Amino acid sequence: MALLEAPERSTEDRQAAAAVIAALAARYGNRLATSQALREQHGHTTTWIENQPPDAVVFPQSTEEVQEIVRLCAAHRVPVIGFGQGTSLEGQVNAPRGGICLDFRDLNRVLAVHAEDLDCVIEPGITRKQLNENLRDTGLFFPIDPGADASLGGMAATRASGTNAVRYGTMKDNVLALKAVLANGEVISTGHRAKKSSAGYDLARLMIGSEGTLGIITELTLRLAGIPESISSGVCPFPSVEAACNATILTIQTGIPVARIELLDEMQVKACNAYSKLTLPETPMLFLEFHGSEASVAEQSQRFGEIAAELGGGPFDWAIKAEDRRRVRADLALGRMCHPIAARFASEPAGRAGRRPCRRRQFPYAASDRPQRCRRDRPRQGFSRTPGRSRAGDGRHLHRRARHRPGQDAIYAGRAWRADARRHARDQARARSA
Repeated sequence: MALLEAPERSTEDRQAAAAVIAALAARYGNRLATSQALREQHGHTTTWIENQPPDAVVFPQSTEEVQEIVRLCAAHRVPVIGFGQGTSLEGQVNAPRGGICLDFRDLNRVLAVHAEDLDCVIEPGITRKQLNENLRDTGLFFPIDPGADASLGGMAATRASGTNAVRYGTMKDNVLALKAVLANGEVISTGHRAKKSSAGYDLARLMIGSEGTLGIITELTLRLAGIPESISSGVCPFPSVEAACNATILTIQTGIPVARIELLDEMQVKACNAYSKLTLPETPMLFLEFHGSEASVAEQSQRFGEIAAELGGGPFDWAIKAEDRRRVRADLALGRMCHPIAARFASEPAGRAGRRPCRRRQFPYAASDRPQRCRRDRPRQGFSRTPGRSRAGDGRHLHRRARHRPGQDAIYAGRAWRADARRHARDQARARSA
């Protein structure tokens, strides 16, 4: 049997699913759906895996209803699949063995906001944009931005990250506590709002990223951040991916509090230009964002421009005005959106586009290892002509705990250390040119 081929379902499995659907229909009425179109909508995400719909979709409105549904399914050994917005890329909501899909559309309330403690309590169906709209009057926001307007329950279940992970972390860093229904229908509460504790097991981190295999999340307590006074966005071309990675390393090591940083290689930039009729220089590029006061973001942008210039990059085009920042963000959004387009543009002959699945490339390496290991692993992983995009800080891409090359010391914030870092980068650039 092929790895992704749906397993054959026995007669007993189908009868068990039918019994559960009958019981749920009597209990939930029109909040249970079995139409083919709706089931297919909940059995597929933005991935090349074939559609594998559940047997039915139910819309719970409380933790108690989720608990009741899970207990009923457990008694009949019927699978349960949680569904948020369906924006994941890895097929977590596919139902290869059928089962009951729990759509958290109606579990979308903000239960409490503790502005003085910088946290809030929410239900899993609310999306990050809806939450930030709700928080606008408090001067706070939830900083994790995976690109899509995903549900926060799904983001916790998949341990989502985003372009600003380098400053604000990922979901595992921003979930303080959660409530979940286990496979036997038992409800557990993990973690608490206290900022510091060493009591007991850290079960919240076990649930985050479990993708629904350990339990169904029904409530989350999230860490919030203050809306920055000023934001600066910019884009900077580099002569090579290695130079862009070195600039990322030095930026973090010299203490510049960069909020977002995203890398596009030359093939990705070329695909963006072809798809959206842009005129970006077709070289490796870094997209960046800085948060803080107006004076601090200007200083941070200038300091990054100096680092980029010493590594052969630039010019660094940055802006503080909202309309100019939207232009830079639009370019970055295109880098997120057009991966399938880029794959076709790079490797498919005319008339065959779309027949071959595209894998989004991720780089699970430290920043200092990324250029060499990426080149070495490309042919083996089948990425020889696929455009690439990477980010700093989320643990799967470029990240804060960079391993240094032999002879390279850890450089920390401070005037003397910044001078050493720039001198080191300048010496490396001269050695390479020689």
